[in-house]
Amino acid sequence: MASYIARRLLLMIPTLFGIMLVSFVIIQFAPGGPVERMIAKLSGMEAGATDTVSGAGDQSFADAGDSDGTRYRGAQGLDPEFIEELERMYGFDQPAPARFFRMVKNYLTFDFGESYYKDVAVIDLIASKLPVSISLGLWSTLLAYLISIPLGVRKAVRDGTVFDIWTSAVVIVGYAVPGFLFGVLLIVLFAGGTFLDIFPLRGLTSDNWAELGFFARIGDYFWHLVLPLAALGISSFATLTLLTKNSFLDEIGKQYVVTARAKGLTEARVLYGHVFRNAMLIVVAGFPAAFMHVFFTGSLLIETIFSLDGLGLLSFESIVNRDYPVVFASLFIFSLLGLVVTLVADLIYTLVDPRIDFEARGA
Repeated sequence: MASYIARRLLLMIPTLFGIMLVSFVIIQFAPGGPVERMIAKLSGMEAGATDTVSGAGDQSFADAGDSDGTRYRGAQGLDPEFIEELERMYGFDQPAPARFFRMVKNYLTFDFGESYYKDVAVIDLIASKLPVSISLGLWSTLLAYLISIPLGVRKAVRDGTVFDIWTSAVVIVGYAVPGFLFGVLLIVLFAGGTFLDIFPLRGLTSDNWAELGFFARIGDYFWHLVLPLAALGISSFATLTLLTKNSFLDEIGKQYVVTARAKGLTEARVLYGHVFRNAMLIVVAGFPAAFMHVFFTGSLLIETIFSLDGLGLLSFESIVNRDYPVVFASLFIFSLLGLVVTLVADLIYTLVDPRIDFEARGA
């Protein structure tokens, strides 16, 4: 197993390099880079100023750092020297290959530079958003597993009964309802939208959180998470519940179950002593991937609706604003964690079922 882990870790290096290279090449062809956005912003300031008071446009450029006024040339646009200065400021005065390999060199030491628009280190910016994303990803995944696995087992044992039919209808409807739409419904019903005003609507904690006691802080934290977790986890319940049920049904029909029953074992011993371990292989091993899915891809709309400032919203805003250091740093971190989580999932497979040996298969 040690050699398998070593091979997988070494394979991450060219994989990460390929992901960053393809992304960097695509970005080069994307219209409206940071320099163009800054030029458009400054040009917009000029237009807005000239519509009001004469001379205000020059003052706006002075506020933007042009104290001598030489960068504003009226209808001729911005001074070419100023545009060159912008390109140097954003690092676009060098050819693309040089910029790419400089980025790779910095990323090897986890030096992601500074954000173009927030004037803060990218690593600090990402770290400040982690509490929201970890809270949403971790608790929604745990909640889904704690509910879906027992429900899926129960549905498999009572397959075809009224309980199975009605619960299937409920989870399928839940899967069909988009999470953001369900979130809006929850706000209307329980967050002061139209009916009840029970749950808070903004942030992870209250304004007086620092003044609360230890247990009051924990209660306040989870009180803020009730609605976002409900909206985020509604679709994952259906997938995991049906996966658990189908895994159990597949195992129940196998020969070793018939043999165990023929030996006189109780139904509980058969189900939880033999079937459960085999049926839970794919479900338990999929926990890291499920967490990563919610952590990175499932929270943008939920963060927006419930005013939570997490990684999903940060990534979206950085793409819109062409904040390339944040874009590439987020992509690098997401890709690295995704590769690590894939390796962890494989290791969990071997823990759940020791018969699986990736190293023997030459994986």
